Amino acid sequence: MHPARFRSLSPEAQAVLSLQRATGRLSRRSLLRGAGTLGAGALLAACGTAGTPTNAAGGPTSAAGPAPAADVSDTEKKVDWANWTLYLDYDPATKKYPTLEKFIATTGIAATYSEDIDGNDTYYGKISGQLANGQDIGKDIVVFTDWMAARMVRMGYTQELDLSLIPNAKNLLPSLRGVDYDPGRNRTLTWQSGFGGLAWNKAAVPGGLKSVSDLWKPELKGRVEVLDEWRDTVGLIMADQGVDISGSWGADQFGNAIDVLDNQIKSGQIRQVKGNSYKEDLVSGDAVAVIGWSGDITQLNTENDDKFAFAVPDAGGTLWSDNMMVPVGARHKKNAETLMNYYYDPEVAAQVAAYVSYICPVVGAQEALRKTDPQLAADTSIFPDAATLAKVKVFRTLTPQEETDFGGRFQTTIGN
Repeated sequence: MHPARFRSLSPEAQAVLSLQRATGRLSRRSLLRGAGTLGAGALLAACGTAGTPTNAAGGPTSAAGPAPAADVSDTEKKVDWANWTLYLDYDPATKKYPTLEKFIATTGIAATYSEDIDGNDTYYGKISGQLANGQDIGKDIVVFTDWMAARMVRMGYTQELDLSLIPNAKNLLPSLRGVDYDPGRNRTLTWQSGFGGLAWNKAAVPGGLKSVSDLWKPELKGRVEVLDEWRDTVGLIMADQGVDISGSWGADQFGNAIDVLDNQIKSGQIRQVKGNSYKEDLVSGDAVAVIGWSGDITQLNTENDDKFAFAVPDAGGTLWSDNMMVPVGARHKKNAETLMNYYYDPEVAAQVAAYVSYICPVVGAQEALRKTDPQLAADTSIFPDAATLAKVKVFRTLTPQEETDFGGRFQTTIGN
């Protein structure tokens, strides 16, 4: 594939979109057949640096972190947004994002969007030094998973949102409003939610997968991949060992799961530990069984003739959310808030949900989608029912010391 034919994407996004172009499909979800009981979204959640740094404008920092940058939104009508791959509706014919183009036309705010985030740790590692000094990272909105969003808030690396400028925030699912790391949602807003579970190539794994232990079958050796988001990978192994990952487990339970992971890596059972790019390996056939994310597999199936399957393990899966926030050094906070408000309009949220295939956090989006695609509105991967939600748990919030200890042990185990 000649790279000039496509926008700048990660390899997995290029692979998927090349297939999309070949089939002529402009929507990832145009051929999906939804099914299931609706409307249980309310069940979704059970769920500093040394020295004296200055912010981008030269101001002193506070005890809670660097002081926020001055907002120049009134004079600079722009907003820059960093997100994960394949996470916003995209038209390969025009090489543009339809909802974002409408936002630009409606508001007059020039919005740029980049698929810069392949993993929470990797992206945070790139920007953490600038955040600690209150510097502008060149993005007015970043999107992190709950646990990293919690770190951003705890470190004082986010700006407080003016919710009067985001009236559509009232549409956030009630169950997502009271997260422990941001009570009242003053610094974060959910972008999408999803499940961590098992995925496989149906032709290569005809019997399917019901448990994490199924990944260790001899016939799958060297063709298994797991996520470098260790709360999903280790969380699923812990659940397979009978641990309630949302409960009061400790280092021993974590260590038992790490031992399993270590053994499977050393034995060659696990081919690689990856971020979003595991999708590329599923498409190529290098991997046939993975720990992956629900929406990814739904997306891939629309361009691969329903080649893959996804399931929450019998022992349980993970439930997570990715969250929008304004970095401390961002200079266009009001413009960012205007964009957040736009994407919390149910009609807009429905259009995004129809493309990205993850759990939509916006009340009213399902009803909006019923008007245009009743089958899609019935898809439980976007609007999960109570039975599905009963099988998943939110990985409990860790203390800073646990984050350091557990994250360090995981990185050592995978060879980093």
